[in-house]
Amino acid sequence: MAGPRIPERIRSLQPYKPGRPIEEVERELGIRGSIKVASNENPLGPSPLALEALRDALPGIHRYPDGGALVLAEKLAASLGVEPQRIVFGNGSNELLELSCRLFAGPGDEVLFSADAFLVYPLVSIAVGATAVKAPARGFEHDLGAIAARLTPRTRVVFLANPNNPTGTIFRRAEWERFLARVPEDVCVVLDEAYFEYVEDPEYPNGLDFLDRHPGLVVTRTFSKIYGLAGLRIGYGVGSLEVMDALARLRQPFNVNMLAQVAACAALDDDAHVEASRRRVRAGRRRWSQACAALGLDFVPSHANFVLVRVGDGRAVTEALLQRGVIVRPMDAYGFPGHVRVTFGTEAEDERTIAALEAVLAARGCARG
Repeated sequence: MAGPRIPERIRSLQPYKPGRPIEEVERELGIRGSIKVASNENPLGPSPLALEALRDALPGIHRYPDGGALVLAEKLAASLGVEPQRIVFGNGSNELLELSCRLFAGPGDEVLFSADAFLVYPLVSIAVGATAVKAPARGFEHDLGAIAARLTPRTRVVFLANPNNPTGTIFRRAEWERFLARVPEDVCVVLDEAYFEYVEDPEYPNGLDFLDRHPGLVVTRTFSKIYGLAGLRIGYGVGSLEVMDALARLRQPFNVNMLAQVAACAALDDDAHVEASRRRVRAGRRRWSQACAALGLDFVPSHANFVLVRVGDGRAVTEALLQRGVIVRPMDAYGFPGHVRVTFGTEAEDERTIAALEAVLAARGCARG
């Protein structure tokens, strides 16, 4: 008996595949003591203040959460210097990416992004029936001029990641200002700043500074990375009052759970954890730069908390590292089959990953440069 008709565009979707959990790898391979440096998580763990707040909040989990996350919105708004009504929270910033597509795009429309960008962008575009349009990258960087050249009357949404995942590259203020000036006012520009807190380049543009220059600009950020709350799934978007009101109407009731709200509130006060996380990433950048030079490996200098490294056959090297209890991310799905992406870990995790990579490359007959 025939069932409900599933649209062909949904049948054609390739689901997003996250980094493999430690438990799954160890169960499959029969090993213990693995480390995961595949998903750009914070190696220092969650904010200690967030953990304390979570413990205090546990007795109240029989209650529904604040549907509008009003306490968190006021606190975050004060931190960002915006009105609380210009913030909408999501089940991770991914939900804001999806909601933006649902709000502005549909069948017959186009959604535009760089060829080397986050895999969720084409997924949410195709899911709403829009045409996903890729603009060529400039090496490992977004080429904002090439993206602007592909704007058409059918373009409804543009996704930009700054820093970009998986390359860790950024575009700078002058190029961003030229690009924004070319975008029609009726096009939504979603500026994905998931790794915002790790960037130290003085020419890096803070998306919030440009909200009043383009009525369709939506800036998305997350508590998953520097605050270490990835497992609680909480992110947010900031934009105009009109756009954020519309996004709020689209989101599901209680889309952000109570524990996530409590933890995020506390994490905003944990300056010590944020700074320690930044120091850890700085150290990781130095360590991996030195290691790649010693191993003769090309890598992409990163402004985020991970590095893209050319290793020859990324899938084969990933599988070999798994056998040694080291989980990295192969990049063939992103169009970089010769690369792996490695999250900066603790000092011990970095050293173990580098040693394992050196051993794997030696076993594969890859000589040092």
